[in-house]
Order: sequence, then C-alpha cells, then structure tokens
Amino acid sequence: MGSVCVEIAVRDDPHLVDAVRSLSAQRRRPDRILIAASTQSPPALLTAAVAAGGSIPVEVARFPRGVVDARAGAQLLVREDVTAFLDSDETAPPEWLERLVAPIEAGAADFTGGPTRPTRPPQTSIERYMALLERSIYEDLVPHGVTYLPLQNTAWRTVPLTRLGFDPRLPFAEDHDVETRASRAGLRGHFVPEAWVFHTPGGAAGFTAWARKRYRYLVAMAMSLLKNDLLRERLGERRRPVRHPLRWVEAAMKPFALVQARWRWSRVRHWRVVIEAPVPPAPN
Repeated sequence: MGSVCVEIAVRDDPHLVDAVRSLSAQRRRPDRILIAASTQSPPALLTAAVAAGGSIPVEVARFPRGVVDARAGAQLLVREDVTAFLDSDETAPPEWLERLVAPIEAGAADFTGGPTRPTRPPQTSIERYMALLERSIYEDLVPHGVTYLPLQNTAWRTVPLTRLGFDPRLPFAEDHDVETRASRAGLRGHFVPEAWVFHTPGGAAGFTAWARKRYRYLVAMAMSLLKNDLLRERLGERRRPVRHPLRWVEAAMKPFALVQARWRWSRVRHWRVVIEAPVPPAPN
C-alpha cells in the first residue's frame, strides 16, 4: 500500500473546512492533505482548514493568480505515490479514498475518477440544469471516455501526472486536456462509480452570472479540443440532450465560444507554459 496525498485547490470558499474535515474521517486516511491556495485566499480560512485536518498533516502552498495556476504549481510539491483531488466545495464519505485508489494500487489503472452527488435537492432552475448536466456527464460520457472525468474527484499515479503537468493556458478545461494527453500516452483510466463525493450546488448567483461562467467554460473546453485536435470528433459525438430550457441558451453560446476559442488559442498556443512557484509565507 503506497502513500496518498489529497490536493484541494481553493481561492475563497468557506466550504473548504468541511472538505478537509471529511478527509480526516476517511477509512483509508491520506498521508497528507495539500491545500493549493491562490493568494486571494483569506488567511483565516486557511488556518481553520489546517485545524480541521486533525492528526493528518495539512500543508498550505499559496500561489499567485488563479486556482489552475495553484494546481499546476502544487503538483510539483507532491511526493506521495498517489495524488487524489477533491474540490473545496465537496465532502467525501468515509469510504471514498479507499474506493478511489483501489484500482491504482491493484495495478489495474493509472488514474481513476468517481461521480458527484448533490448535498441537497436543486432549488433553482439553474441548479436543476447543472444537476442534469452533471448526471449526463457521468452517465453518457465518462463510461465511454475517461477524458471527460471532472478532475475534482480523481486519483492519479503521481509520477506520470507530474510529468504531464497541467496547462494553465486552459482554465476550466485543464482536466480534459491532461486526461486526453494521459490517454494518448498510454495511461489507463478507470471510472469508479462507487467512489462518489457530495457536491454543494450553487456557485453562480442569477442567470447573468451563470451564463458568464458557463461561457468561460465553453471557451476553455473548445480551446482544449483545438489544442488536442479533437474538435471534429467532439462535433460528431452522439449524446442524449439534457431536457431543460437552459440547454438552448448554452447551444446559442457555443458558436460564439468556438470563435473566441479559435482566436484565443491562436494567441496563446505558442506561449511558453510557466508554472508558478509558491509564494513565500509572510514574515511574522
């Protein structure tokens, strides 16, 4: 049985404390919890999260800019055999980590992933749509292609993941990019339906905020498809439509997102990928 580090990337999410507390109650306890925090993370939140780990070592590494940059930089700090990812707005049942890493430790997979379940029933039309969309990902896409696994509930053999690295040019779609590159490199991905976590609904207050956030995701996803030469394949996929009025809003945004993705990728594709170093702690 190897060592496991659970990494949580965060900017400013009060649910972080609950996420760490759920890890302290795991049947298979992580050897270390690494919080990859942006410099915008409130110090009081990080202090409370460290205390929530109990007897499990909790380390905080702070990085400039956003969450994706923090995740990319933090991966270079992982020394354990397996790296698992949990989002700051998720909580894990006691069996989660044990189930998630079992195929890796058995030698049957190089990376694994599980689904999410909402902590409460959807309360708004936006939450209902996102719940349906998330279910569609896990029921229609992931069983046939592990490159669609959302990163927030995955585990990886650390060495190949660190070699692949995350591409900070693709915020919101760095998981699709790294999983695509992993599969092309011959790494074996495995979906573990029983390794589920609770996910707190919400995150976008109102239609305008949701539409902006969703549009940013569509642009980033299109950039990943362009980078990995998968756009034609994606357009040819057959997928059951999500039965909700907001799917028409998303469908209307996609052509504009694709145009912007082409323009943006043409600008950044030749940029040298720079992984930020941790920000030194402030002197006492």
